[in-house]
Amino acid sequence: MPAEGPAASDDPEGKGKGGVRAALGGLTTRGRSFLAAGVAAAACAYLLGQSDLLRVGLLLAALPLLCVLVLYRTRYQVAASRRLSPARVPAAAEARVHLRMDNISRMPTGLLMLQDHVPYVLGPRPRFVLDRVEAGGRREVSYRVRSDLRGRYPLGPLQLRLSDPFGMCELTRSFSAYDTLTVIPRTEDLPAVSLSGEASGYGDGRQRSLALAGDDDIIPRAYRHGDDLRRVHWRSTARYGELMVRREEQPQRARCTVLLDTRGTAYQGAGPDSAFEWAVSGAASALIHLLERGFAVRLLTDTGTSVPGEGSDGFAGSTQESADSAGLMMDTLAVVDHSDGGGLSRAYDVMRGGNEGLLIAFFGDLDDEQGAIAARMRQRSGGAVAFVLDSGTWVTGGAVAGQVDERLRQLREAGWTALAVPPGTPLADLWRQAGRQHTDAPAAGTNGFSGGWS
Repeated sequence: MPAEGPAASDDPEGKGKGGVRAALGGLTTRGRSFLAAGVAAAACAYLLGQSDLLRVGLLLAALPLLCVLVLYRTRYQVAASRRLSPARVPAAAEARVHLRMDNISRMPTGLLMLQDHVPYVLGPRPRFVLDRVEAGGRREVSYRVRSDLRGRYPLGPLQLRLSDPFGMCELTRSFSAYDTLTVIPRTEDLPAVSLSGEASGYGDGRQRSLALAGDDDIIPRAYRHGDDLRRVHWRSTARYGELMVRREEQPQRARCTVLLDTRGTAYQGAGPDSAFEWAVSGAASALIHLLERGFAVRLLTDTGTSVPGEGSDGFAGSTQESADSAGLMMDTLAVVDHSDGGGLSRAYDVMRGGNEGLLIAFFGDLDDEQGAIAARMRQRSGGAVAFVLDSGTWVTGGAVAGQVDERLRQLREAGWTALAVPPGTPLADLWRQAGRQHTDAPAAGTNGFSGGWS
């Protein structure tokens, strides 16, 4: 949704003597020339006794001072607002920033120049010239911003440069309002694939369990508008004094954990085409894909941080809408960076409770110790898919090293569906490949799980 900034008035700094000095400092070259010429003419007129020259000198000196006074007294009469469309945008996509200027005074303005503060990664600093805004009038302008790098970027404050019609004085005023543009990772549309090795009911999230075993085990709830009157439980209604209905069925949502390895030692290189950025983008794509298919999803990093983290299990369940969950996790991925930790043990500790459902992991470089920890994570999930990146090949552009093959073998022996990620490979292709591997060769250690997910 577009985020609209509040209307802002000019910065109140500069009142009194300091404000007058600041206003005089806004004299342009023309204004200073007029003032200097007026003072010189007045001095010569005094020395030569020429009253006509004195009047000319006073006029030349008074004109720029009068312009300063007019601008100084009208500096609080303009309001501004900013609106982002959209406020959250994928990397390499454009967002539009709408600026609105309102003249709330009873006098028309002179020449106005708008300048918005924009981080250099979003593009050049935008400038606009408004010729004249009538009393009570409004002007709207817009500009586009774009970033190949994800992150959160402040926009503002907006600066307004006031100028008089004679070009004698220019005053710059800063507004207090600013907004934040969130650039989230780029995502891919993933195909619907079926994987064996999953617990029954995973995937569509449509497994249902009865909430009652008999009349004595009914768990009633308060009547809501639209409930079927045939579900009214009259015994509970009489007990509580209000209409109560039976909870006959409850959907049991399939769970999925998306694990993102952010260890600084696991990745080489930087920039939008680096291995780490691919992993972040891949995690974002998997999250969106699974949320759209009814999974209760959470984002987990090697630091043990879980997003959204609400409830006792940390999954985005019925207490939070999928759109809100997606927004929260995308905002987290927009600013995620390399962690200082050197291992995956904290993420493993979070998963020790078991019943994790499906596990989708994006790993960087794994040594023997971290490979062993990653392999043990399979025991805590109903099914597991790992995308392993050899960050060195992303820097050199070479073939996947033999060490990655060893890690893949280690993960597959533990029951993972593990795939190497060559530089620049689309996640959608690897997603299909993971589905084929599960279908052709079910992973070991599935403990009798069957079913599928998409």
